[in-house]
Amino acid sequence: MKKVRLGDICTVVSGTTPKSHVDKYWNGDKVWITPAEINEDTLFVTDSVRHISESAVKDSSLKSFPKGTVILSSRAPIGKTAIAGCEMYCNQGFKNLICSEKINNLYLLYFLRFRKDYLNSLGRGATFKEISKGIVENIKVPLPSMDTQIQIGNRIRTIEKLIGLRKKQLFLLDDLIKSRFVEMFGLPNKNKYGFEISHIGDVVCDVHYGTSKKATEHGKFTYIRMNNITYNGELNLTDTKKISVSENEIIGCAVKKGDILFNRTNSRELVGKTCVFNQDEPMIIAGYIIRLRMNGRVLPEYLSTFLNLSCSKKMLMKMAKGAVGQANINSQEVQSIMILVPPIEIQNCFQQIVHHIDKSKLAVQKSLEELETLKNSLMQQYFD
Repeated sequence: MKKVRLGDICTVVSGTTPKSHVDKYWNGDKVWITPAEINEDTLFVTDSVRHISESAVKDSSLKSFPKGTVILSSRAPIGKTAIAGCEMYCNQGFKNLICSEKINNLYLLYFLRFRKDYLNSLGRGATFKEISKGIVENIKVPLPSMDTQIQIGNRIRTIEKLIGLRKKQLFLLDDLIKSRFVEMFGLPNKNKYGFEISHIGDVVCDVHYGTSKKATEHGKFTYIRMNNITYNGELNLTDTKKISVSENEIIGCAVKKGDILFNRTNSRELVGKTCVFNQDEPMIIAGYIIRLRMNGRVLPEYLSTFLNLSCSKKMLMKMAKGAVGQANINSQEVQSIMILVPPIEIQNCFQQIVHHIDKSKLAVQKSLEELETLKNSLMQQYFD
């Protein structure tokens, strides 16, 4: 299939930032976007956080780009993409593509998303990487007929909608677990059922940090790092490394089924990510994780759900100490957290509910992974 330069089928446009101290340039009625307003799930952009005025447009010689333009961030970072849902303006962090009648904007968007690593390899600059207008214009894209482009774009979009639906289902199932927790035990700070009050340190029999050793290519054990604990309280093993440790170390840093994994060091909003280790195979945890082993007074599903409640996350953010981007909660602080201790019979009922919902989540997760594999396979077929 023939490939053509983007510069031959698109007009590349960028923007600028009006002077921030000039009040008349701001709070107008014109949409003005920055790369920070686009994420990986963004498809159409129809509004912006800040708006500019007609004076800003005239004095800064800003040029708008029309609805349907493919938005491409060209620095900090390179490769964020979306489609303009209305006429708008942007700052200097973009090299946007106004499509001619030769290329479909949805097709072009997915091509750019598939080639994000390639786009980053084209970045130039010492302080931070950026792709210039000339670099973008010289990128070559495979160009089938317009009908084929539309079919490809629509097919990938349909799969993305299904992926979004599966993600929403997982979110709702997570929310259901937390709702049942509050229904059965009440909010932790209210104790409306008059449960015994204790501390996490009183309901665990063992607390250990993980190892600070580096992963090795041919390690014996799966190595769990902080990225393997999701914000919503799941153990995600899709991206793991291997590690070998001595027999003496295994006792302290190995985890077994039923242990709680607590992410003690991360950015402030992510400190305290917690999950139950639910695997039969023993694994090794990294030093940024604390292993909590229960003594039988509370069940792991109860403690993990408690620490993943929104009110608990707010508490953990306040507890975290340290510099920007590297906050920390140590093991003593974790153990000092107050916790309600309901009768074990009620906890057992809650555990059964969690296990039932987890089965549903497993089926949804499998479907999600299959859809993502299909999407990646199709994009490779169309754009590689």
